[in-house]
Amino acid sequence: VQLQASGGGLVQAGDSLKLSCTSFGLDRAMGWFRQAPGKERDFVAAVSRSGDRTSYADSVKGRFTISRDNVKGTVYLQVNTLKPEDTAVYYCAAAYANPNRLYAPVQKTSYAYWGQGTQVTVSS
Repeated sequence: VQLQASGGGLVQAGDSLKLSCTSFGLDRAMGWFRQAPGKERDFVAAVSRSGDRTSYADSVKGRFTISRDNVKGTVYLQVNTLKPEDTAVYYCAAAYANPNRLYAPVQKTSYAYWGQGTQVTVSS
């Protein structure tokens, strides 16, 4: 399984980006995580298979929005009002199979497949 993340870049504080992850039609809950230099990979957001349920880290609630287009096989992360502390490599991931269509896990251990990451750098 290959996941391809894209859309990162160098932006200024307050700017927005839209990250994309091509999952090639994988019917799984999907998530975004991020890892800053010298830190652990942290949960950012997750979306259920159906797209009807989402989960967010407290630090991004109200600024980030996760969504998916199951026809295109793509998951998105709209990131608004970026802050320097949002600087990190952003990874998309596909969860282990689960029959619950509203399953949107927040733990790293719930994810089976990981993309290569896309760098987001926010200057102040």
